[in-house]
Amino acid sequence: MARTDFGPPDYREMLPPIVAENYGKWLYHEIPQPGVIKHVSETGAVLYSVRMASPRLVNSDWVREICDIAEKYCGGYLRFTTRHNVEFLVSDPSQLQPLLDELKARGHMIGGAGHAISNVVHTQGWVHCKSAVTDASGLVKSVMDELHPYFSGKIKIPARLRIAVACCVNMCGACHCSDIAIVGIHRTVPRINDELVAKTCEIPTTVASCPTGAIRPNPKLKSIEINAEKCMMCGNCTVVCPALKIMDPENDGVSIWVGGKVSNARTAPMFSRLAVPFIKNNPPRWPEVTDTVKHLVEVWAKDAKYGERMGEWIERIGWERFFKLTGLPFTEKHIDSFTHATQTFRSTTQFRF
Repeated sequence: MARTDFGPPDYREMLPPIVAENYGKWLYHEIPQPGVIKHVSETGAVLYSVRMASPRLVNSDWVREICDIAEKYCGGYLRFTTRHNVEFLVSDPSQLQPLLDELKARGHMIGGAGHAISNVVHTQGWVHCKSAVTDASGLVKSVMDELHPYFSGKIKIPARLRIAVACCVNMCGACHCSDIAIVGIHRTVPRINDELVAKTCEIPTTVASCPTGAIRPNPKLKSIEINAEKCMMCGNCTVVCPALKIMDPENDGVSIWVGGKVSNARTAPMFSRLAVPFIKNNPPRWPEVTDTVKHLVEVWAKDAKYGERMGEWIERIGWERFFKLTGLPFTEKHIDSFTHATQTFRSTTQFRF
């Protein structure tokens, strides 16, 4: 394929030699120990993927460190998974144990393969995002400090579990299809500084940024006005117009969603659904959020069948029993009032207790 000056390079140019030689010939894989995936080819070739947690937002020293480790044990080959795990691709079996020993000596956490909690995928949070409601990095750190035994395999669980954190409802972090999703939510309409809007913002761009059509021009003030009934407090407008402020320490917080998955193995992919409408931000450790997520994991792990993802478990026992087992209150916020809700909500009279 001819090279171009734009776009990513052809992925085939970056495959490890053992993968290129056995492309399309891999027979099966197994997990001999937590965090280690053994791939076996029909030619007899064996490749080990050693999975390690990544903090998602990393500095150049950390990147250099893992690259040096890959050069030492893997011929320089590693990859990042879609959930921010690092996988070292080891083709020489004699290098497997030395690699594991060095990763542990350096304090890196190995795990996340098979029936385990994978590394938490998350958005930018307060570190970078202008519309962030909560700090994604801080939440992930707090949650995984409690749940790391489920990642490393010290505590067994029935199936794989994916956790995601999105710092606002725009959900850059794939929260809509994770077993447990933590989503930051604003609860107040953006505040308008008419004088600054007129001086610093493009009115057409600000109006067009609203996904619900809640913003319209205010020609008298050379500004905009917001229809509170239509506004869903997503914060899109505050990104394109700095004169609009939506941050509110008293009313900002997170919601928790459950039951989503991308996998198409036993059931179709599933969207996450609301479990906890609101928990107020409580940095730096978010104890209420951490305790709730840990509780959900423990209830699911105790009651689910082998291989049953959280959404599949909920579908089996019913949402009524889910709220009973978890002890979470059912409120009016759990009732889908979206305009097109009739396409998605349960409309039968069958209830499962």
